[in-house]
Amino acid sequence: MTPATLTGTAARATWTPTAAEKLTARLDRLPMAQTMWAMTLLLSLGGFFDGYAIGLIGAVAPGLFHSKIMTATTVGFFGITGFASYVAAFFAGLFVAALFGSYVADRFGRRVIFAVSLLWFGIANFIMGFQTTADGLDIWRFISALGVGLELVTIDAYLAELVPKRVRGAAFGFMLGITGLSGPVIYLISSRLAPPVTLLGQDGWRWVVWIGSVAAILVWWVRLGLPESPRWLAQQGRVEEAEKVMAGIEARAEAESGRPLPVPDAPQFQDPRKGNWSEIFEPRYRTRTIMLMLFNFFQTVGYYGFFAWIPTLLIKKGIHVTQSLEYTAIIMIAQTLFPFIVMSFADKMERKWQICTSCFLIAVFGMWFSALTSAVGLILLGACLAASTQWMAYGLHNYQSELYPTRIRARAVGFVYSWSRLAGVLTPFFVAYFLRVGGVAGVFAFVAASLAVVIVSVAAMGPRTANLELEAIAH
Repeated sequence: MTPATLTGTAARATWTPTAAEKLTARLDRLPMAQTMWAMTLLLSLGGFFDGYAIGLIGAVAPGLFHSKIMTATTVGFFGITGFASYVAAFFAGLFVAALFGSYVADRFGRRVIFAVSLLWFGIANFIMGFQTTADGLDIWRFISALGVGLELVTIDAYLAELVPKRVRGAAFGFMLGITGLSGPVIYLISSRLAPPVTLLGQDGWRWVVWIGSVAAILVWWVRLGLPESPRWLAQQGRVEEAEKVMAGIEARAEAESGRPLPVPDAPQFQDPRKGNWSEIFEPRYRTRTIMLMLFNFFQTVGYYGFFAWIPTLLIKKGIHVTQSLEYTAIIMIAQTLFPFIVMSFADKMERKWQICTSCFLIAVFGMWFSALTSAVGLILLGACLAASTQWMAYGLHNYQSELYPTRIRARAVGFVYSWSRLAGVLTPFFVAYFLRVGGVAGVFAFVAASLAVVIVSVAAMGPRTANLELEAIAH
């Protein structure tokens, strides 16, 4: 009886390394040469447009209010004409994609789904820019979010599987940094196209939407040169294809480094079973699944409760519409720079403690921000908040992509990520409610309480992952 015909504990007891297991061991010894950074950059460009799509939450809000398509608050808790419904439609699309669509990346591969999802977003988002009613805007925002949601899950799985273990944290920091560039870019564009600006007879906010769509389709074309994940190919039994991809990567890495590649570490056992949803709640993964469900649900309040509502919160403090967008663009610069700073210590500090620290800082800076009125103070504290939220986002994307085996990575990440999307549907209504009854201070009190749940759950239930092979973490 061979290991391939056994499952679980029995397979491990009689285990001798397979060709697939030896191949994936070779990935972790690769130098982070030009080839590896080029692939990381191409994946990160996808993240940029995911960030752009998220930035459309706050950046187009003043334009939607000016064009009278939507209002800042809701008459009823779930009012459709309020801005909260636009935010909720986006997160509903992310939720559906994460929960029901993420398995396709495990079934059909990272590369294919990665390309399809970006093209989907570009086309649907372009159509959204033509909408003139709240209903039409919400519907196409939901449709475009399906592509964004699927890509976000795929990027995490794809990047975790491609880069060596010792720089996995730095690679995710780089990816979040490129993603973060979308923040100042979209807010600088929107500040120049803020109401009452029109261009060729169209409101400025529509051009903000269309610019992102056209650019996303161009990047989709550039990224067609990415290879499939060798780890995924090997897990699927397509060892010859995996070997071909791996050999190409190794040849380029060796040529770029100018020296022979180091000897691989001992291979890690890989359970030969095909993945299924039920594994997520098997004893080995149950605790980390529950932890990530709590993490995803409550971090959403901390991240989008501030990030998506920055212009609206500033306007509530008496800042002019154009100024609020300019201030937000300045604040987003900190969001962009901080992930590159994170790269310097990403693989030296355990992931779980980075997450807990960032959540604590968001709560502290947020309460302080709510008490300020001066422009300088708002920008400085806003920058600190943006940096902290980006640190937390880095921790989330990196951490959850490491905690499951390759055979179920995308669907497991999609499932736990869907809790973030579910929270995203509900959060804007709660933020709008607390903004109406408690002002900016009420919003940040709600944020702080939610982040306390994240800190406790991650600190108590989160395993360590830094500098460990993905296969070792899985077992």
